[in-house]
Amino acid sequence: MATTTWTRRHVISLADFVAAEYDTVLQTAASFREVLSRRVKKVPTLQGQVVATLFFEPSTRTRNSFELAAKRLSADTLSFAPATSSLTKGETILDTAITYLAMGMNIMVIRHKEAGVPQAIAKEMDRLESQVSVLNAGDGQHEHPSQALLDLFTICSLLDPDRPRLELLQEKKIAIVGDILHSRVARSNIWSLMASGAEVHLAGPPTLLPQLFAEWGSGGAGE
Repeated sequence: MATTTWTRRHVISLADFVAAEYDTVLQTAASFREVLSRRVKKVPTLQGQVVATLFFEPSTRTRNSFELAAKRLSADTLSFAPATSSLTKGETILDTAITYLAMGMNIMVIRHKEAGVPQAIAKEMDRLESQVSVLNAGDGQHEHPSQALLDLFTICSLLDPDRPRLELLQEKKIAIVGDILHSRVARSNIWSLMASGAEVHLAGPPTLLPQLFAEWGSGGAGE
């Protein structure tokens, strides 16, 4: 298990993650390989905690992955279904989040088709001086941090299965190909790969490249 102290309450974006945080994630994920080999695939890390998956956008893999992870960490889970919620009666998204806060949630996993919703909920939780952590499970065309962290772990594990770490990607040439403009996963991947010191190349029609990154050709990311 990683020994670096984790101080980040929310995971909204990878844009401001530092190398030590990435390595903490990689080392912690690697340590769970042993847990998954057990007959009982559970640890008491989140025992007594309640995790709510507030998915305002349809999802199968991401929602179930978060719920399975929470259960393997011994947390209790609650799922949110927009179609049968008070949203249909005019309740706002922040109203919904505050309702879950009142029910004793410790972690809220948020997915929404509009960018900025997880950040808005995290800001509201902080304003209310709660200790709730907010995890972004994909917001619009902004970011999808958890998927990018999984991608990072996969790449590093291929390079060193026993000790995946960020430095393995330094000076490696990595290309992201396709419709990057509309891919929140690609945006998160770009941040994580650039933090590793990799040489990141974006390949796609100019109309499908985010202008922000397209202008970085001399700064570590090339078209």
